[in-house]
Amino acid sequence: MNSTFDYEKLKLFYIGKEKIDGQITPLVYQNKDLLTHAAIIGMTGSGKTGLGITLLEEAAIDAIPSIIIDPKGDMTNLLLNFPELNPSDFEPWLDDSEVSNSGGTKEELAIKVSNSYKEGIQRDFQDLSRVKKLKDSADFTIYTPGSSAGVQVSILSSFKAPTIEILEDMELFSNIINSTVHSILSLIDNKSDETSKESILLASIFTNYFKEQKDLTLEELITLIVTPPFSKIGVFDLETFFPQSDRLKFALKINTIIASPSFSSWLEGESLDISKMLYSQSGKAKVNIFSIAHLNDSQRMFFVTILLNQILAWMRRQEGTTSLKALLYMDEIFGYFPPQANPPSKQPMLTLLKQARSFGIGVILSTQNPVDIDYKGLSNIGTWFIGRLQTKQDIEKVIDGLSSASENGLNKQELSLALGTLAKRNFIMKNINEESIKTFETRWALSYLKGPLSKDAIKKLMENKKNNSTKNLEEKNSEANEPFIDVSKGKSKPIIVSNIKEKYSYSSQNNAYYMQGYLLFSCNVHYLYTLKNVDLKEHINFKIYLDEKASQINFDEREDVLTDTFDEKEKPNSFYYELPSFIQNEKELKLLERDFADYVYRNFKLTLYKNDTLKISSKQYESLDDFKIRIQDRLNEQIDEKIENLKQKFEKENTILEQKISKLFEKLKKEEQDSLSATTNSIISIGTSILGAFFGKSSKTAIVSKVATSSRGVSKALKERSDIKTVQGEIDALQSLQDGLEEKLKIEIEKINDEFNISKYTIEEFFIKPKRTDIYDIKIELLWQEQ
Repeated sequence: MNSTFDYEKLKLFYIGKEKIDGQITPLVYQNKDLLTHAAIIGMTGSGKTGLGITLLEEAAIDAIPSIIIDPKGDMTNLLLNFPELNPSDFEPWLDDSEVSNSGGTKEELAIKVSNSYKEGIQRDFQDLSRVKKLKDSADFTIYTPGSSAGVQVSILSSFKAPTIEILEDMELFSNIINSTVHSILSLIDNKSDETSKESILLASIFTNYFKEQKDLTLEELITLIVTPPFSKIGVFDLETFFPQSDRLKFALKINTIIASPSFSSWLEGESLDISKMLYSQSGKAKVNIFSIAHLNDSQRMFFVTILLNQILAWMRRQEGTTSLKALLYMDEIFGYFPPQANPPSKQPMLTLLKQARSFGIGVILSTQNPVDIDYKGLSNIGTWFIGRLQTKQDIEKVIDGLSSASENGLNKQELSLALGTLAKRNFIMKNINEESIKTFETRWALSYLKGPLSKDAIKKLMENKKNNSTKNLEEKNSEANEPFIDVSKGKSKPIIVSNIKEKYSYSSQNNAYYMQGYLLFSCNVHYLYTLKNVDLKEHINFKIYLDEKASQINFDEREDVLTDTFDEKEKPNSFYYELPSFIQNEKELKLLERDFADYVYRNFKLTLYKNDTLKISSKQYESLDDFKIRIQDRLNEQIDEKIENLKQKFEKENTILEQKISKLFEKLKKEEQDSLSATTNSIISIGTSILGAFFGKSSKTAIVSKVATSSRGVSKALKERSDIKTVQGEIDALQSLQDGLEEKLKIEIEKINDEFNISKYTIEEFFIKPKRTDIYDIKIELLWQEQ
């Protein structure tokens, strides 16, 4: 087998090299083993970042999406991918200090680095074309919450109401509420626990809204702190438990944070929609890097907690799967997962470690601080990668932690000795899916390991992405632009003779308010289709601008309204614009109610999706993105099943060949032991370790299954002996058979991957329309909105 075997065809990650009987062989890792999660521990300079990037590179090539939390800035190196590996590619990323230390010019250093990468990649059983394959396989994005350096991400839409599945799981629902509350309190450096009045008030507000399936923005939350939607907390009335004057002070603290100019960047950009962060429109897996090195500790904790909760909420909407669907990688968990303290990030991380496996999500956690992490909480970790450690105390702590987290126990003395002698870029791997502990050297990364990137460097890398993102936001905003209003025309409030109810929406604290009239339309629609298990109630809420010269309403000019929370009373110094005359006519308003119901009947429908080949259709709450992910899961499961059947079929043939070759070597042993020793050291090849991993065997078992160069290492005298020549010929023949088996296996696997490629499975829309009698609670109200 050549050195460019497509590891991903077998769902294998090529992560490094191990030494077996003195021979260097590739170490491959089953990607499904990450369903039991992984941890990487190693001191600064141990190669921990390189191993993490290697795992993520393999996932990207394997079309597995990843969400990466990057507190230090190292993981942004995944975007330093240069398919041609030319010196000119590296030169812009070389620092002056690096050039100075090299003793030459920047051009000379760039040539040196370029040659180093070419040699390193090829030396490590890889072809240079694999660099381009990585770049073409995934869509890479660096997000910078709270900064405009990378693609911005908005947290305004991040307090979304949890799904029905989460609401029905009271423990999970409570955990999400508590961690969200504590992340908000961390923004204002409030260290209160969940029994403080601030925590209880926020938790009560979130619970009240979320149980009614209402989303919350930060602005709404601040308003609700002052005027909560309830009058009692527990058995006490609200004023006794938390007086309004104290609530106002509490609200002002949070408002001071979000009102600062530096916080405005938190409110702009793409929303934290996990389902849209897995695959691009073209179907590429996404690699999402959330770089948070620029944030302070409280801001990091705030964002990480929100992101983890968003992942949890999305995860619980998914169906279970046995295939690896996505990865969550955190490059440094120090401070987020301590043994004693309980920061907001810890509970959602614990929940993910316990439950994510069932939903096809693998979690990889990395740290350079082995002392201050919760090993008991990490007991669900299935694979441990341990690199060089700084002190004897660190080694002892890791061994003790592993022992407490391991069900089968460990040979502490053996592990201690191995850890004490590790070289740089060398790791010990303890995988619960394998019997023995392995020591390996990480492979050469396909990305340029530059180190943490500056804001300017991130800005440079994300320039095109940011332009596209800004353009999309501008287009979206332009569609929602309010009609032009001349504020000089504001007058006192017009007299309304009809019985229409009035509401008010203020957005400032000005001395005067200019209020424009809108008609606010709302109703409930019941979609029922028992054949597809659809029983969904939807609340429709939109407004239409009232031009004073209008004689009728055009429903196509509607603007969606995301909240039902409006003031019932007007504020002093409010000035109003004229309304059209039909607002004063009760009869016309009744006709308008009928027209509204008719418009909803004709234009609103529930859109669902289906694939006839797989005989699956979307669920009533399932988005198109989530349905595509579910189809991909179903296809991955079928691929896994087919490959498992293939494995059983080919393993029998491979075992027979191994046994025959083994007997021939036993025969050679009798002839000349010394010469055989030289021979056996030369027979290991890349193919044996890959086939061994594929068939679930150790590399050593596979040694006798392949003779890379059957005559190499055999003495001339031995070769000339006729009996030896006969045996050698038989070995060569068996080698050819095994080569043929390997090629046949590769062809069969390519057929399977091609057969279940998602591009061949068309997704069709189908619609469920409501009956007229399923449109109810019809309301038309007059909304005065500040301009």
